[in-house]
Amino acid sequence: MKVTYQTCCGVDVHKSFLVATIIKTSSGIEPSYQKRRFSTFNNSILEFKKWLLENECLYVCMESTGKYYIPVYNILESHISNIVVANPKWVRAVKGEKDDDKDAKWIADLFKLGIVKSSFIPQKDFRILRELTRYKYKLVNMRSSEKNRYQNALTSGNCKL
Repeated sequence: MKVTYQTCCGVDVHKSFLVATIIKTSSGIEPSYQKRRFSTFNNSILEFKKWLLENECLYVCMESTGKYYIPVYNILESHISNIVVANPKWVRAVKGEKDDDKDAKWIADLFKLGIVKSSFIPQKDFRILRELTRYKYKLVNMRSSEKNRYQNALTSGNCKL
């Protein structure tokens, strides 16, 4: 298969850490791999971004694991030209001896060939607006729920207002 991205990174994101593998494919037969593990605290994610830029890696692919990928995506999106957030179903490694290093390498291997389809991630403005409207909806529902609970307590206590 033809290599689409000469230098790219596969990222396996977890709650408290992420494992990244950069693949550099040159004219040689064997590509070179660099693996590193980072924490998911902001300073460590910034260090991850710096590591990507030092290695001239502008193509990143990561699994969309719950909400854990969001802080990584938010920090990388301003400096990395192509970030692919893939459905775990499409980048899942073959069953057997699975670990984080192998998963990150597998994601990078699939991505360098251009066979990983990206999930839709809206622009930052829309993501912020979406989050705020969902939160407002949740608060309105909580208020209505409490009002109904209060009225039910009065009704069951034989109080009429």
